[in-house]
Amino acid sequence: MSVQLTKGDRFNLAQTAPGLKKVAIALGWQVRDAGENCEIDASAFMLGADGKIPKNEYFIFYNNLQSPDGAVLQSVPQARPDRENKSLFGVILEKISPQIQEVVFVVTIHEAEKFNLNFSKVDNAFIKISDLDTFTELARYELTDNFSQETALEFGRLYRKNEEWRFQAVGQGYQAGLKSFVDKYGGS
Repeated sequence: MSVQLTKGDRFNLAQTAPGLKKVAIALGWQVRDAGENCEIDASAFMLGADGKIPKNEYFIFYNNLQSPDGAVLQSVPQARPDRENKSLFGVILEKISPQIQEVVFVVTIHEAEKFNLNFSKVDNAFIKISDLDTFTELARYELTDNFSQETALEFGRLYRKNEEWRFQAVGQGYQAGLKSFVDKYGGS
């Protein structure tokens, strides 16, 4: 049975699923009233203890679909304006480089200013964590805030604590684009 998370909740993967080795992180949403102009990109930033990516290759996005350690892989399906869109990340927990302490999952609206878009045009946004071997959903966080100004959202983050992987439901919106996250986390 999946745990339903609310904003700020933390979830210990090791306690819920002992021996868990691989997870699927799915981010989903439905675009409303924006048509084809609303292109949403999902990204993951693999951060060291200093809160920065150790190398640019630890920034997983549409132009870099796999981390250098082979631990995080992104699959990007075609956008479907009439149905739920999803971006899926496969994460092999034991392969994550020891220097990586957290993985932050964000979504941004491509060219939001040009098309006057924000996340108020997006419904049913969620992030869920599943066991990649059994496809059993472990936890789910549905973003329910009204993001009427925001063009970027941090959905959630995986992080290490006492050598165990945990997840935090973040749901933080920003009036910024992908570049602001790249600047914040040290990519180029």
